[in-house]
Amino acid sequence: MTTDAERPEKRVAAFFDVDNTVIRGASSFHFARALWQRDYFNWRDLVKLVYEQATYVMFGESKDQMDRVREHGLGIIKGWSVAEMVAVAEEVYDEVLASRVFPGTKAIVDEHLAAGHEVWLVTASPAEIGRLIARRIGATGALGSIGEHRDGHYTGRLVGEFLHGPHKASAVNALAEERGIDLAASFAFGDSVNDAWMLEAVGHPCAINPDPKMRRLASQHGWPVREFRKRRKSGRRGIVKASVTGAAWMTIQVSRGVKAGCRRLVGRRPRGHAEAAREL
Repeated sequence: MTTDAERPEKRVAAFFDVDNTVIRGASSFHFARALWQRDYFNWRDLVKLVYEQATYVMFGESKDQMDRVREHGLGIIKGWSVAEMVAVAEEVYDEVLASRVFPGTKAIVDEHLAAGHEVWLVTASPAEIGRLIARRIGATGALGSIGEHRDGHYTGRLVGEFLHGPHKASAVNALAEERGIDLAASFAFGDSVNDAWMLEAVGHPCAINPDPKMRRLASQHGWPVREFRKRRKSGRRGIVKASVTGAAWMTIQVSRGVKAGCRRLVGRRPRGHAEAAREL
């Protein structure tokens, strides 16, 4: 814990949402896909996550969606090893997430670091993922949802609140109190209207890659908007088409995996069942 004597008179920080602000798409989805590829959960779990990813990219966040993701995610990780989770997260960052960091956002992060500001990621994703991304992009640290664990394994319950909506602002205020951060002089960046509480907590808010609701809110408040997504000439229709195509591709891959598994099972059946297997 930093003492009052060790704190500078004035400390400035920049707070960044992660999904679609720092990382293109939902980081938890890419992490979940990697876990499925490593047989941590079944194809039905992945199909649900594919659906949520497509919904998120096309229409932005909603409270109901985040609640579904939270409950489903906590149920999936119950009993898993924290050490294994961190190890897989390292692989996922190298294989997938590193190439999905928005260069424009990374440039803003670097500008704040060069100015001597602290840079914190604030995400609803598990704190382990947030800290990993923060470390890899050179940020000061991360605030994220904390999964309870005992004896090194997740219990399937949260410690505290799911870090989303107004709870992001609460976490930022608590960190500011602890570290002596001047929020009036600080910055915040987010893409979703659910980041609005966090943006309103600082003196210098900015919308990055805003969804429609956030774009309207930013316009109403006079907040600056930065756009780092590559848009097609057809605009949002192109984004929706790409999102649906991506979701369809993932569903096809899942189906192929299921069919391959069925073929392996069929291959173990007695020869007398071969004809019946071909009719499946």
